[in-house]
Amino acid sequence: MSDKLKVGILGGTGMVGQRFISLLENHPWFEVTVIAASPRSAGKTYEEAVGDRWKMDTPMPEAVKKIVVHNVNEVEEVAKDVDFVFSAVDMSKDEIKAIEEAYAKTETPVVSNNSAHRWTPDVPMVVPEINPEHMKVIEYQKKRLGTTRGFVAVKPNCSIQSYAPVLTAWKEFEPYEVVATTYQAISGAGKTFKDWPEMVENVIPYIGGEEEKSEKEPLRIWGHIDEAKGEIVPADDVKITCQCIRVPVLNGHTAAVFVKFKKQPTKEQLVNALREFSGLPQELKLPSAPEHFIQVMEEDDRPQVKLDVDYENGMGVSVGRIREDSIYDWKFIGLSHNTVRGAAGGAVLCAELLKAQGYITKK
Repeated sequence: MSDKLKVGILGGTGMVGQRFISLLENHPWFEVTVIAASPRSAGKTYEEAVGDRWKMDTPMPEAVKKIVVHNVNEVEEVAKDVDFVFSAVDMSKDEIKAIEEAYAKTETPVVSNNSAHRWTPDVPMVVPEINPEHMKVIEYQKKRLGTTRGFVAVKPNCSIQSYAPVLTAWKEFEPYEVVATTYQAISGAGKTFKDWPEMVENVIPYIGGEEEKSEKEPLRIWGHIDEAKGEIVPADDVKITCQCIRVPVLNGHTAAVFVKFKKQPTKEQLVNALREFSGLPQELKLPSAPEHFIQVMEEDDRPQVKLDVDYENGMGVSVGRIREDSIYDWKFIGLSHNTVRGAAGGAVLCAELLKAQGYITKK
């Protein structure tokens, strides 16, 4: 009998679900034992349900090929044999909210990649290196849901991973105004070039909902728990404006960012703050935690997607071109892997943190 926690993947046939499955192969703490997807996939083996739509670079893990896919809507059936679930379901926002809470009410923790619950006041939205203390709001959520161990926790949008950690590392210098333009990979839309040939040699200057998420979600991450209300209150001391652009890149979101500070740091101070920045995942040596969360690159032409997107197995952030600006104070380029750190990998790290904090245990 394995000592590993038994994990279910909701929405296991889609791109993020596939990324969860590939990342969890040989995970020291977690083992995928249940996969759930839409009714059309239910009853098929995972290998049959995915067919020729496997989108990862590495082969489908042997351990999951013969798992028979459940109907994700049969909540009690899916939940009975797992300790917790990752959610990557493809539904409307209202449907996602309802189904994730339904799983939580079966006393099954839900660690979600979806955006539906990111603004539910008592649901923690966490980048483990930045705001691990927000997990404490789970106690208030459990009272609302009437559960003892079931809850929902989420990770933030992939678009903010390439600049929010950088700004966090620079908090002591009090950034107060930020302009960011993100250049986002097509895998963020769950696509490959085979699925989306019109993206070849193309740029689309609009991604639905991304600009609002990119401007607001960092504020929630930097917020605090209001103990009286039992909810997260977003920070209000920084203003962020964003443009989000889809570019012909498979994996990797790049951000071009301009920052104004209340205090005036030197370049040396900015670089040192990034190099020294680490968090609870590094302290706890969580299995998926990058040893060095942020790397600073000195070359004029770095970071580059092709060379740097897989830094720290896709769990790290690369920063370059830190330089003074003629209108703002400083500017930089950030790069993060959107389906690893920005999606499934970020959620796996959240689950590892929740296990370490005692929120996820064996049923």
